[in-house]
Amino acid sequence: MNRGYDQVVTRAARLFLAATMLAVLLPAVQARAAEPHVLVATLNGVINPITDNYVSTAVDRAVSGQANALIIAMDTPGGLDTSMRDIIKKILAAPLPVVIFVSPSGARAASAGLYITEAADIAVMAPGTNIGSAHPVSLGGSNPAASPAASPGASGATSTAPDIESQKIENDAAAYIRALATLHNRNADWAEKAVRQSINAPADDAVKLGVVDFESRDLDMLLQELDGRQVSKGGHTYTLQTAKIGIGFWVTHPGMFLPGVIGVIAGVLAAVSLYDLPINIAGVLLILIAVVLFVIDLKAVTHGVLTTGGIVAMTLGGLLLVNTSFLAEGVNIPLLIVTVLVIAGVFLFILRKLIDARRRPYAAGEESMIGSLGSVREPLDPSGMVFVNGALWQATSTGGALETGAQVRVVGVDGLRLRVEPVQQPQAGRSEGPQAASS
Repeated sequence: MNRGYDQVVTRAARLFLAATMLAVLLPAVQARAAEPHVLVATLNGVINPITDNYVSTAVDRAVSGQANALIIAMDTPGGLDTSMRDIIKKILAAPLPVVIFVSPSGARAASAGLYITEAADIAVMAPGTNIGSAHPVSLGGSNPAASPAASPGASGATSTAPDIESQKIENDAAAYIRALATLHNRNADWAEKAVRQSINAPADDAVKLGVVDFESRDLDMLLQELDGRQVSKGGHTYTLQTAKIGIGFWVTHPGMFLPGVIGVIAGVLAAVSLYDLPINIAGVLLILIAVVLFVIDLKAVTHGVLTTGGIVAMTLGGLLLVNTSFLAEGVNIPLLIVTVLVIAGVFLFILRKLIDARRRPYAAGEESMIGSLGSVREPLDPSGMVFVNGALWQATSTGGALETGAQVRVVGVDGLRLRVEPVQQPQAGRSEGPQAASS
């Protein structure tokens, strides 16, 4: 009798302990989730449609997660004009402060990186970084330097080094960088020189010149220096609270705090519940094997073969989990079936999305250029320059000579040279009929 009473008391004490832990941790989790936090995204490499989508997703994630600010740690040599402008539009329209941090030491914000930095609400550079060199260039080479003076030609006439199209592109880029710098009260004159003359500046000089707001050693120091700063944007004033706050690295650790705490709580409750049950080690191993099969199938994509094996293993593991003489006494069959179906459904849904994604054609790099439309900027006879996807490219015509202004379509890529054809094939010849003869 005493033994049975002691067991009841022990179980009651364990349940009370688990309930107490849950009651203590849940308010802490809610309070922690409501604390100010910032989201940090890392932008490395060339600016292109992939990085454009990455920044757009980071901004959306920061807004939906009610982050206090978005910090983009950037190191880029530049990239496509169209992708750069999309990123800038997203930064300017974001309903929260966006901080560009050129880091770590040795990083750079060159070309398109300068524009993105000037678009930021707060621009910061780490020691040993540099910024500038933003003169518009073509990816295929052949970029003559701008020359404001005219030079006499062989016949005594004057000609200018850059053609009118190069001047238009340069003037547009200079006006754009001035607008971004002026918007954030930075040195617009220096920024324009970085476009027209490709000048560059290290971090300390950039701060002195007013190109960026300040210099910071690392992310921890940056958070301390950002704390209390006010940012006016879109008719609102934001006060940054970044000292001793949480940092979310959404790319590598999505939702790392709340799910982790809930998982610990669930694990504690499961351990307490299973402590007094006669667990069959074979059942536990089968369930673990099922999880492993699910994960491997997501990586290897065996079109559901391993997932089917996982479902069978999990079902058998659930049936054998509790070691009793009668199956009906140890396991709730309907609950087991529902649990297995829900877990299997989730993994099958993810598996189907992965298979669909792998079946899609690869749409980046050279393949993404095929079929793009552009215009001739230097006559193709058969080689010259074309303007495609916001950049100048060296190109070779497959349809004969083409004059400036002709519309072309990309049919192939050879390294950094495009193969193009006219959108409207020229007629082979004209009939000399009455209309052609009349004048």
